[in-house]
Amino acid sequence: MPKTIENISNNEPFHVAIIMDGNGRWAKRQNKARFFGHRAGAENLRRVVETCPKLGITTLTAYAFSSDNWGRPQQEVTMLMQLFRTYLQVEIQNLIKNGVKLTFIGRRDRLDPKIVKMMEKAEQDTAAGQNVHVRLAVDYSAKEMIVEAARHLAGKGSVSREEFYRAVAYSQHDAEPVGDVDLLIRTGGEQRLSDFLLWECAYAEFFFSPVMWPDFDGQRLQEAVHDFKHRQRRFGRIPEPAAV
Repeated sequence: MPKTIENISNNEPFHVAIIMDGNGRWAKRQNKARFFGHRAGAENLRRVVETCPKLGITTLTAYAFSSDNWGRPQQEVTMLMQLFRTYLQVEIQNLIKNGVKLTFIGRRDRLDPKIVKMMEKAEQDTAAGQNVHVRLAVDYSAKEMIVEAARHLAGKGSVSREEFYRAVAYSQHDAEPVGDVDLLIRTGGEQRLSDFLLWECAYAEFFFSPVMWPDFDGQRLQEAVHDFKHRQRRFGRIPEPAAV
């Protein structure tokens, strides 16, 4: 069923994914170090998450750190990991208070074991959240997840689409598939997927914003959702003519 303002507001599952791009450029425009922009971006994520339930968003998947980001300068990677630690330390109680369920997708074997323990504890502590499910993609590559799913199913013969979907979920540490992405938002003016949720975005609507992530506030998110609500999603089919 195509999403409309009516069924979104009536708790219809609504999955939004965000590529939070533009932190470094935002900082540069203010003659600040790139890390200043990443910190502002983390603070903005809090504001956006708080807006999600008001807009009927039931699942939000945010691209926090891609597998390709390991190739950035070591100092920046170290600072990003420290920022991630700080986020986990500071935000958990706020997430619990606001009924936010937090989980993580992506590889965990290349992360500091102490960070992995913090991630697992955050997942346990917020497991009862029912207002919105926030998934942070950390050390994430959609291509790697799909390849890992194929390895997992190798030798099992004919595999249904549902079985493969579950294998993708398993490969990226999802307990259960959360459903396809309805709306993919990328900030910062770029217009590409950057190896993010390739399987789940097969029929996603795209919304590209020139606004840098630290400035993409709740009002901007509302505008993106409003734009989405006025699109017609056909999923390859032809709409039935209106009854006379």
